[in-house]
Amino acid sequence: MIRIKYKCGRTRKNCAPSFGGPTVVTITQALSRHHKLCDSLFTECEAAASEQRWDDVDACHARFCSALDAHLAAEESLLFPALEALTGLQGGPTQVMREEHAQMRGVLERMTQAASRRQHQDYADFGEMLLILMQQHNLKEENILYPMCDRSLATRSDELGTRLEEVLTPP
Repeated sequence: MIRIKYKCGRTRKNCAPSFGGPTVVTITQALSRHHKLCDSLFTECEAAASEQRWDDVDACHARFCSALDAHLAAEESLLFPALEALTGLQGGPTQVMREEHAQMRGVLERMTQAASRRQHQDYADFGEMLLILMQQHNLKEENILYPMCDRSLATRSDELGTRLEEVLTPP
């Protein structure tokens, strides 16, 4: 028998059921969801830039930069140290990911400069470069690194996944 808990007070009316305890979020789920958010923000930036709506580009680009920075920082401050502590490796896959993060940050900075100068073609060119870097990077993370972390850090996967989701959820 499944017991359904309701989270909204005394009656079942207008309540969403909760099956069991709190929702468990894996590392892969938390970070893959955030990849989708970053992708969506990036698409908004590209659309605004293609129409040269620079006020919209400025606002969207700021949101995208904030989201991407939070994502990279969460991996570098939470996920990578946990994996490195477990494996004892400082120069393995996490080092490759950090190097790719640095590449993405560099291209993003050039996009930011192009936006501030209202240089549509440069913004588009650097955007295309960043898109390729992000797609390749995210593919490696979602298909190799994150599942490896879920397995290797199995005793902490739920805790880390939940913590990552908390850090990455906009206020």
